[in-house]
Amino acid sequence: MALRLEGLTLRDLRDRKKATLRESSSTRPALYRIEEGDARAVVKDYSVNRWVFRNLVGRFLVWRESKAYRRLRGIQGVPALYGVVDGLALVLEEIPGRSIEGLEKEEKLPASFFEDMRNLVATFHRKGLCHCDLKRAANVLFGDDGKPYLIDWSAAILEREFRFFPASRIYKRFLLDDRHAVIKLQLRHCPEAVPPEDLRRYQRRSALERALRKLRDEGRHLLQKVV
Repeated sequence: MALRLEGLTLRDLRDRKKATLRESSSTRPALYRIEEGDARAVVKDYSVNRWVFRNLVGRFLVWRESKAYRRLRGIQGVPALYGVVDGLALVLEEIPGRSIEGLEKEEKLPASFFEDMRNLVATFHRKGLCHCDLKRAANVLFGDDGKPYLIDWSAAILEREFRFFPASRIYKRFLLDDRHAVIKLQLRHCPEAVPPEDLRRYQRRSALERALRKLRDEGRHLLQKVV
């Protein structure tokens, strides 16, 4: 059941908080669960961050991520967006399950999970969208139904934003990075099931891809120092 957000403010969201999922930091929003009757949702709230990050970065990321969720509406494996409150908080469907970060230490996921993840990645790629941060295992959930769910679309990019050369070539590299992320995660759980051709492509990643990844990581580090 979806929550009704009409007329709700940030204060209303916090009043409905039932559990804190993650405290905010200098560059990360707070995550918490809200409930209203039988309805439950997860709130990604930038309003608790410092002023500079909240207004110069947080609002932009909320706008970007909400745009991605709207494009992905109806795709199985992507949480539904219930709405945006005051431009600073995303209210999202709660997915019953757990993050796969560190899960390989407790149990190994089957090859079918990663096949489903490959199909999910192919689906949103056909929608003209790239996630760009799937190598972070925390962005992949193992649903109670055994299926993969992908979260945190704040880094996502649209194909139409990169349609002209040389940006179009960069976009193709980000598509490849999404596909390589599935392989990287599968290698932690069932490496014997990785298709040989996929493994060969993963092992000969190009210098351009490595440079793009380094640029992305350095950008994040700089942002953390600034704010």
